[in-house]
Amino acid sequence: MKISNFFLPTLKQIPSDAQIPSHKLMLRSGMIRQEGAGIYTWLPLGLRVLKKIENIIREEHDQAGINEILMPTIQSADIWKESGRYEDYGKEMLRIKDRNKREMLYGPTNEEMITAILRSYIKSYKELPISLYHIQWKFRDEIRPRFGVMRCREFLMKDAYSFDLNHEAAKASYQKMFSLYLEVFRRLGLKTIPVEADSGAIGGDLSHEFHILSDVGESVIYYDSDFDMIDPSDKSNFSKLSKIYAADEGKHDPKKCSIPKEKLKKAKGIEVGHIFYFGKKYSEPMKLSVSNEKGNSVTLEMGSYGIGVSRLPAAIIEVNHDDAGIIWPDSVSPFQVGLINLDPSDKKTNEASDSFYTKLRENNIDVLYDNSEERPGVKFANMDLIGLPWQITVGKKTLSNNNIDLKRRSDGKRQEMSLDSALDLISK
Repeated sequence: MKISNFFLPTLKQIPSDAQIPSHKLMLRSGMIRQEGAGIYTWLPLGLRVLKKIENIIREEHDQAGINEILMPTIQSADIWKESGRYEDYGKEMLRIKDRNKREMLYGPTNEEMITAILRSYIKSYKELPISLYHIQWKFRDEIRPRFGVMRCREFLMKDAYSFDLNHEAAKASYQKMFSLYLEVFRRLGLKTIPVEADSGAIGGDLSHEFHILSDVGESVIYYDSDFDMIDPSDKSNFSKLSKIYAADEGKHDPKKCSIPKEKLKKAKGIEVGHIFYFGKKYSEPMKLSVSNEKGNSVTLEMGSYGIGVSRLPAAIIEVNHDDAGIIWPDSVSPFQVGLINLDPSDKKTNEASDSFYTKLRENNIDVLYDNSEERPGVKFANMDLIGLPWQITVGKKTLSNNNIDLKRRSDGKRQEMSLDSALDLISK
């Protein structure tokens, strides 16, 4: 994509109401635009990141045999009254009435909706187990929207739901999703700690949150220092992660904790995922049951599994930035390469830059080509700000040797080399 054709409204000044690095950088880099308290437009750069995160989530769920559906954002209040949550959920629920005075709501979560859907179709134990997921915008009237897209009124969530015949099968579905989440976050370049947690408004007797450590986190977690020695990029460690002690502030009991004080660590965490096993909490009041092999009616066991999709770009930025800007992991960067034409007015530099741009695209490399008339310093600053993994600079000096300048954003190292050599490095 040529920058002349790409809507990229970067800001030079830090917005006064932005408090944390991710919020400042998302606004400055032109990823988002704030429309009101907790309400944002996702601009082209930000949307590209969001879509890449979605794609990774989809790939892992699809590979695991979990079917994608799409449920509506507006739900009937009737199904929430069936479950008993309509009055209990609180003021965060956005409630409305249609022209016929029927009570409706903007869905903050989808346990009731998915239960109502399944009871219309599933009748026999032979149809189980079933797991479904969707990626949809959610709405909550937050008391205090803050920290940019970390806590806002409209946010994108991935919700998955499992349905099983008995407790043992439901626990197996829960463990399957536990491992799936670790793989999703590994691919996103995040080191997460799975923390035993309270179930909150969702309910149930088993729940884990997935946290990344950050000073801006709103949660306090306690964990065994053994976590620090585990490489989350190694999939063989997944089984170890489920056995090491970690709990949020609500679940941690100092009197019952078996971890020695010298090994127990306390830190702030950003929650990026949350999974629940809640058994029959929804299926029982909403009468979701099937016939077993003896013809008897059995109430289904359920689990719920959420990932904060629109929260993830901010969380990733919080652990991947420096004073100059964002440092995107390769897997979710909006573009792989930033190509900088230092002097568009120079015929040789311009022709070479255009040729390199064509060659990068022919090699299926997603490139943002800065062919603008801005000063070199501005171009370098903008590329560092938006944080693409690789920067290729084309100028008279390197062209005299038939080379380009290649920079790796994560470590700032520059190398002069041929474009073909650069392509080899970028493609690894």
